[in-house]
Amino acid sequence: MAAKGQAGGRPRDSRVDRKILETTRELIDEVGYPNLTVDQVAARAGVGKAAIYRRYGSKAEMAFAASVHGQQLPPVADTGSLHGDLLALARTFHVRLSAPATRHLGPALVNELATNPDLVTRFQNTFLAAEQADFAEVIERAVDRGELAGPVDPVMAHVLVAGALSAAIHVLRLPVDDAMVADLAAAATAGLTALAMQHHAGQE
Repeated sequence: MAAKGQAGGRPRDSRVDRKILETTRELIDEVGYPNLTVDQVAARAGVGKAAIYRRYGSKAEMAFAASVHGQQLPPVADTGSLHGDLLALARTFHVRLSAPATRHLGPALVNELATNPDLVTRFQNTFLAAEQADFAEVIERAVDRGELAGPVDPVMAHVLVAGALSAAIHVLRLPVDDAMVADLAAAATAGLTALAMQHHAGQE
């Protein structure tokens, strides 16, 4: 998860960050997401509610951070090819999006995003920005290797891989397996390659 910077002009306390996320995960396991409250997390973590709300604007955002983005993520794999890199990212997203907690939290977070513009901004500047930075790195390497005719918007790569997986798992409720993940990575590779060629041709 991308850091949100400073709160109240002071550096964030990483120990408090970890304690909030660890406690949230424990309570989700014990009581389930629907019964989780910010008061419970604050009491068990030994922090004030204000400390939580400086970091997260809602219960859903806090729980999403703890269950999905609060985990230590592996560095972006450099497999030597665009398809290999996208497949590695797709597999990482598949594991995270398929987790039971994420299946509960995804719809709750989407509902909050639909009615809370401030949460949308925070979500874009933290969770989504961190994911799109990974795709930007993959695209830059592919351009350097000559696999792509030029740069493409990492947001498009994010949509093709993470967006497709999220729709398949949470909306369509498909039984996504590794074969489907590989097919999605192949389709994303072909799509980004074609898009880069189209952009390059339009600049000539």
